[in-house]
Amino acid sequence: METTVGLRERKKAETRQAVHEAALRLVVEHGLDDVTVEAIADAANISRRTFSNYFSSKEDALLYGEEQRFKALVEQVRAQPPELPAWQALSDSIEDLQRQIGEPEREWAQRTRLAKRHPSLLARQLANHAELERDLAEAIAERPGEVPARVLAAAFLVTLRVASHVWTEESEARTLTEVITETLAQMARPFT
Repeated sequence: METTVGLRERKKAETRQAVHEAALRLVVEHGLDDVTVEAIADAANISRRTFSNYFSSKEDALLYGEEQRFKALVEQVRAQPPELPAWQALSDSIEDLQRQIGEPEREWAQRTRLAKRHPSLLARQLANHAELERDLAEAIAERPGEVPARVLAAAFLVTLRVASHVWTEESEARTLTEVITETLAQMARPFT
């Protein structure tokens, strides 16, 4: 029975990922306004009804990968030793996560950036970021440190966003890990 449940869950995860990748590819190629749910379903080789079992909209499908990374980051923070100061727990978590999932491809970052330029995604993305900030603040609330958890979580997320922008604007000089590490060290000075 457990094998069947495991296989079923793995197949669902694979389908979600395939739909996400199809959505991202089509939006980059055609623009968000010119891509329909039906087109995404066709590209992922599923029915429109099956699409609806996984996502409520094309925006949901498009942002799925980002949401999964957010959840993984929060879990990494929670897994850090409780005696670590909050900023160190956040920094170590992003390093651990990057080791686990590897460096993103520049093409992925460029496609994602292009897809997010659409105003209809902005509200959803901002809501996701606000939720991540709350989750991170909760995950570090009991850790040592003088800076309020919510402020620290917000500063951490701004640091990651700045590092991502620097990385995508550079001409392949450094890895994202190197840029994040440097940017986190610069931001940490007031908190350590």
